[in-house]
Formats: sequence, C-alpha cells, structure tokens
Amino acid sequence: MSEGMKTQVGLSKSFQDYFLIGAAVNHRTIVSQSELLRQHYNSITAENEMKFESLHPEENGYAFEQADRIAGFARDNGMKLRGHTLVWHNQTPSWVFEDGNGGLAGRELLLARMKSHIETVVERYKDIIYCWDVVNEAVTDSGEESLRPSKWLHGIGEDYIEQAFRFAHEADPKALLFYNDYNECNPGKREKIYSLAKSLLENGTPIHGIGLQAHWSLYDPALDLIREAIERYASLGLKLQVTEMDVSVFAFDDKRTDLTEPTAEMMRLQEERFKQFFDLFREYKDVLTSVTFWGAADDYTWLDHFPVRGRKNWPLLFDTNQQPKTVIQLLMGQ
Repeated sequence: MSEGMKTQVGLSKSFQDYFLIGAAVNHRTIVSQSELLRQHYNSITAENEMKFESLHPEENGYAFEQADRIAGFARDNGMKLRGHTLVWHNQTPSWVFEDGNGGLAGRELLLARMKSHIETVVERYKDIIYCWDVVNEAVTDSGEESLRPSKWLHGIGEDYIEQAFRFAHEADPKALLFYNDYNECNPGKREKIYSLAKSLLENGTPIHGIGLQAHWSLYDPALDLIREAIERYASLGLKLQVTEMDVSVFAFDDKRTDLTEPTAEMMRLQEERFKQFFDLFREYKDVLTSVTFWGAADDYTWLDHFPVRGRKNWPLLFDTNQQPKTVIQLLMGQ
C-alpha cells in the first residue's frame, strides 16, 4: 500500500459525526485487506462465516473457527461487528428441515432448532456483536404473496419471523435486531417490507431496524426511490442501516464480458452515483446509523462472475490495488 494511503485520513473518521462505515469481510480478506480495513473502516460484517451452514453444518456440531477469527479481528482493532445472519432461506443445511426419519421436520422441532441455534450463536458473540440481521430476505420480489415460500415458512408458519426476533432478543437483550433485504427501494417490495415491519411492531416484536442491502448500479434505483424508501421505513420509528452496499458498473441485464477494466465513463458515472448517495445519506443521519459496503476493495467482490460468469466487476470505493478511487476525496472533503 502506498505511503499516501498510510497517511490519508480514514474514510470512517471523515464520517464519524454521521454514521459508521463498514465492510463485509471473510477469513481471507481480514489478512489480505487488513491494512485497508484498519485505515478506513470502523465496522465489519462476516460475508458468509456466520451464516447457518458455515457455523452449524451438522446437528450436533458447530464450526466456529472462521467466525471466531473475524470476531477477534474486530476486537483487536476496536471495530463494531454486525452479525449476519441468523435465519435465511439460503445457506441453511438440509438437516435443519428434516426429521431424521426421511420426513420433514414439524413446527415444534423446527422452532426448537431455530431457538437452539440462535441462543448458541448470539451468546457466543454477545460481547462484540452489537446488532444482528435476524431474518434475511423473507419477502417476495413480485406477485401478490408477501412472504417468500421458504422451508422456514412452510415448516413453521408466518410467525417464524417473529419467533426468530424473540429468540434473538432473549439471547442478547442489548443487541439491536434488524430485518434485512434487497430490492428494498422497489416500490412494490418496499411496501411488503414496510408492512412486515409494521406488523412485527404491532405484535410487540423486538425489532429495532431495517437493513437496506443497497446492491445498486450506475442506473438503478433512482435517487427519488431511495429517498422514498428511507422516509417510508423511518416513519415506523425504526433505525436504518445500509448493510451490503455496492454499485455495479453493469446494468443487471447487461451480459457483456469484454472488459478487463472499467471504462472512463463507468468510473465517471460511479463517482457521480456515490456522491449522490452519500449526500442523501447525510441528510438522514438521525435515522441512518451505519453504511456497510459488501466488500472493502475491488480486488475481491462477490459480483465477480455474478450474474455473468467470467466477468470482473468494480463496485467499491477502492480499486483492485486497494487504492482509493477519486470519489473518495469528494466524499471525505465534505
């Protein structure tokens, strides 16, 4: 890393009067990006290491080593740590939904497994994890149905979300508990997320916030839709966090694979978008408490090869050499 990077004021320090600045990490990037993370981020989230299948691959066996390493990195560097995620339809091992006799687990067995998992995991990290994405992506993207037809929903019923929040609150009454989802600014899905959160609050469920994943691009969503979503969710009295932000240089339906580096126009548009987003975020500092990127630098991003195999993406604030893009100076100079 260059001398300029070492002496530069950190990004998180520039935003200390507004919100936390976070990055998703894994057991490899806390080594390969350690200096960058220490310099510019004051919050981290485990990318995959705290998900059900990573922590609890077998019914009677947990695998904490990689998650422990990330928690240790946060402790050693005085960083906040977000917990991600307790209940999700993906990355949950099949044994969770089976009864051991070739059939499906019933409601009571599923609830008991959910409760045991949440208690064990939340208790282990309660000294360092200050908030959890309790339930992830439970809402449908389109259609009349509100909730995604997941194995959790089929096995337990619509109250599985409420139950998960109650179990998490019992395990750590001090932790802030979030519902987390993507396409959160799409008006149709926004209203489903709003209605879900509203119903949880009306039932006395211990939910404290909504996580806006913010997997956005150079083109979508429109700034007005982001503002409308923030206003709508905040009207419930909940805190908001941007939880998984990246700004893809490709539109979602763009399948091109010919680029080995981003074009100048892509970088210009991305800079413009990041500037607009952070101007908007500052306006809502009273309700927006954290902005977390789904990665720290372009040398590693989940958008490489997704949704198009063999294609590199450049969606973050630091480039493939972990050097700051020019937009960093614009953001920090405010």
